[in-house]
Amino acid sequence: MEHRRLGRSGLQVSEITYGNWLTHGELVAREAALACVRAALDAGITTFDTADVYALGAAESVLGEALRTVRRESVEIATKVCLPTGDGPNDRGLSRKHVLESCHASLRRLGTDYVDVYQAHRFDGTTPLEETLVAFDDLVRQGKVRYLGVSEWTAGQITAALDLADQLGLRSRIVSNQPQYNMLWRVIEAEVLPLCRREGIGQLVFQPLAQGVLTGKYRPGEQAPPGSRATSGGRAPRFIGRVLGDALLERVQLLRPVAEEVGVSMAQLAIAWTLRQDGVSSAIIGASRPEQVAENAGAAGIRLDAGALARVDEVLGDLVDRDPAKTAQMMAVKPEWARTSA
Repeated sequence: MEHRRLGRSGLQVSEITYGNWLTHGELVAREAALACVRAALDAGITTFDTADVYALGAAESVLGEALRTVRRESVEIATKVCLPTGDGPNDRGLSRKHVLESCHASLRRLGTDYVDVYQAHRFDGTTPLEETLVAFDDLVRQGKVRYLGVSEWTAGQITAALDLADQLGLRSRIVSNQPQYNMLWRVIEAEVLPLCRREGIGQLVFQPLAQGVLTGKYRPGEQAPPGSRATSGGRAPRFIGRVLGDALLERVQLLRPVAEEVGVSMAQLAIAWTLRQDGVSSAIIGASRPEQVAENAGAAGIRLDAGALARVDEVLGDLVDRDPAKTAQMMAVKPEWARTSA
């Protein structure tokens, strides 16, 4: 396993991060989840990503249990705050109240005194940005957080936060961004990535496999394989359904010869593709079985040459989404949690 710096910070993260969205406490039984974390550690993964909203806290609890016997200094734990964790009006967003209370709750569930990276899960347009940044800075000063990050923020939102932090003279600064990024979804390349490279912000990218679509296991004209996320309960089928379609699946199958020439699996090809981008510090993988962890972790250290990258672009062609407005459009939609009742 190779490691990279998180942006221009001094923090080293493993090229592959193990994440537990849609798995721990939700789709994967406790023993299987613990086995996956052990497999991640065996593969040399040191960086683990979770969030307070994943399985309403259960994901953090399972991760904390899995890492309980591991020397705390040997791993990097990242979690997030913003999305709803309860029914109360203050159980969501980036108010000082929710940020501080959610951080304390996350620390209890994770069984640790601090988290290495604390991330604003979304931008909260209903709370003054100054209030959020000062609350985050206070957590750093208290020693409960080591580094700060954001997730799915637009370039304009990140810029506003950086400028305001400088104006306020805050000690802590955003050093990481967690966007969706893969061969099919490249909307961060136009604006977010250039900004983050200039500002020294590293990318912890999620969905490098597009919810498993880029592994090639979903074939055109065939039923989804038993046990795959597309056939599971919960929210996974809804996310996968956004991209499934025979036209896309046929193109994905054309990536198989590219992977074979490189000498890797299709999953490893997709993950290595995200890691080739300047500014990407780590790719977040999820898994329901230990063998998936081992295979995906094998993408670390793979360097794709220009020919392989060109063939990926040639195969996927017009199916690639590069529109930077897509992120802005998604974030501009006022989320349900921000609406006030009469």
